[in-house]
Amino acid sequence: MKVTVEAPQFDPDVKLIEFIQKKLNKLEQFYDKIIHADVFLKLEPNNKPENKIVEVLISVPGDEFIVKKSAKSFEEGIDVCVQSLERVLKKRKEKLRAHIA
Repeated sequence: MKVTVEAPQFDPDVKLIEFIQKKLNKLEQFYDKIIHADVFLKLEPNNKPENKIVEVLISVPGDEFIVKKSAKSFEEGIDVCVQSLERVLKKRKEKLRAHIA
């Protein structure tokens, strides 16, 4: 799966990009037809500790899923997004199986 990381307000370090790639690759065990993933990392200009915004857009044949989460760190945000996408992809797979059967 091709993963694109965009962070318009800063340059993400290599460790963060590798972490994102590793986490998103795990989604392929739940749904193997993922075309690509776009990850958007943003900093919200406020004084709250949860000012890191992570948006993940997953593209599968015939559909796209987007998840947006706020967290204290980008790693935490990616973890929560991946958990949400895991549920969405499992539901999609079950739905497709129901149509085939």
